[in-house]
Amino acid sequence: MNAPVPTTLFTPNWQAELELAYGCDGVTTRPTLRRHKGPLRVQKHLYAEGPQVCQHIIVHPPGGIAGGDRLDISVTVGANAWAQLTSPGAAKWYRAGAPAYQHLSLRVAAGATLEWLPQEAIIYSAAQAELSTEIDLEGDAKLLYWDVVALGRPASDERFDAGHFLAQLNVRRDGQLIWHERQHLDGGDGLLDSPIGLDGKPVFATLLITGEINTELLEHCRSLPHPISGAVRGNLTQLPGLLVARCLASEALHARAWLIELWRLLRPALLGRDAVPPRIWST
Repeated sequence: MNAPVPTTLFTPNWQAELELAYGCDGVTTRPTLRRHKGPLRVQKHLYAEGPQVCQHIIVHPPGGIAGGDRLDISVTVGANAWAQLTSPGAAKWYRAGAPAYQHLSLRVAAGATLEWLPQEAIIYSAAQAELSTEIDLEGDAKLLYWDVVALGRPASDERFDAGHFLAQLNVRRDGQLIWHERQHLDGGDGLLDSPIGLDGKPVFATLLITGEINTELLEHCRSLPHPISGAVRGNLTQLPGLLVARCLASEALHARAWLIELWRLLRPALLGRDAVPPRIWST
């Protein structure tokens, strides 16, 4: 009689890798490396703003991230190149009996610019999401990075009452740490409703952009109106060489709208180009 096959062999999970690199060819930014393993892809590169900015849309075909899944994404932007990366929709982290992981490594060479502009991550109740991001900047490299996290699914009356969300973000310039943060939220944690935590808002967002702005623009960004009163509570902090924006919101689309308005103002001031929203954001 044959021995039974261990059921662990059939545990459904995806191990996915995506490695991208960009270089500058005259005035044109071109992809120089596009390697994938498992269910991570990029669509055809686009030049909606002209040859200087190369836009890629990162696609995760399974549509969601389950227990045991691991996503590893590596992006390198070579000297004087400009890459803009976004996604076609929300990343969904499903309820699971085991952790799921995402590791993101971004490297930006001197004279280069990277915009990392994904749509929101939705962390279902009972998901076990663990994310780590390492960003390395060289010389005068420029960065605009954001993330939006939605805990639970308010539209379905689902609160984040089980599972956990862990995240770590490190930004270095020439090897020196200029930004470090860690987040640890457990389902049902008192911080979800505490005034010193999320204050009952299930969505939080962060934007980081290199450089410094004048007081007038800073105050203008702080006083951005929002069409839905009380939907977003946000603020900005100017640090040496780095501007940090954060908000709390009742829905992900409100947080994303707030980030996009900041991007419209800050991109010309700190990156030197007018803001041209990717078409995928309107689909």
